[in-house]
Amino acid sequence: MFNPLPKDALIAIIRGVTPDQAVDVAQTMYDAGIRVIEVPLNSPEPFKSIAKIVGALGDQMLVGAGTVLSVEQVQELKDCGGQLVVSPNMNSAVIKKTKESGMLSYPGIMTVTEAIRAIDSGADGLKIFPAGVVGKDFIKAVKVILPKQVPIVAVGGVDDKNILEWREAGADAYGLGSSLFKPNMCLKEIFQKTKKTIQKLR
Repeated sequence: MFNPLPKDALIAIIRGVTPDQAVDVAQTMYDAGIRVIEVPLNSPEPFKSIAKIVGALGDQMLVGAGTVLSVEQVQELKDCGGQLVVSPNMNSAVIKKTKESGMLSYPGIMTVTEAIRAIDSGADGLKIFPAGVVGKDFIKAVKVILPKQVPIVAVGGVDDKNILEWREAGADAYGLGSSLFKPNMCLKEIFQKTKKTIQKLR
C-alpha cells in the first residue's frame, strides 16, 4: 500500500509523452524536485511509458496514470507497476478496483455529492477538476464539511502564476500539465519550468 500524497505535492502531468521520451522526462523532473508523475492514458502507448518510468524511477517517485476511466485500465496499470490512479470523473467501480489492487485513488469531482460518494467508495483523495471552472471558493466551502484527512488536489487551470492562490484557497496538492511539459519541449526547458514552480511553493 502506498502512502497518500504529501502536503503541497506537485503532480507532473506529462500528457503526450512517448515511451522513447518517458524516462528522460521523468528523470529531468525528478532532478528538478518532482516526486509524483502522471501519464494520462490518452498519451501514445501510455502503459509502455509508465512501465519504463517505474523501471527506472519507481523506487524514488510515485508513478501513475491519469484519465483512467475503466476497471480494465486500472488492472493494466497495476500490471505495469503503476501506483496512482487519477480520473477526470467519479466512478465507484474504478475507485473500488483501485483500492482492491493496492493503489492510490484520486477521482475527479465537481460537486459535494460526488465528493462524498468518492470518499464512501474508498478514494484516498479528491481531484477538483477542472479547478479553473469549479473555482477556489468551492475548495474553501467544501473543506468545511469533508473529512480533514482527505486531501484535495487542484487540477486544470493551475500553473506557476496562480499556484499560491490555490494553496491559500485550501488545496493540498496540485496537478500541472502543459505549464511544465509539452511533447516538443527540450529537457532544459522542462527542468527550468518545473524548478521555478517548485521554488514558488517552497
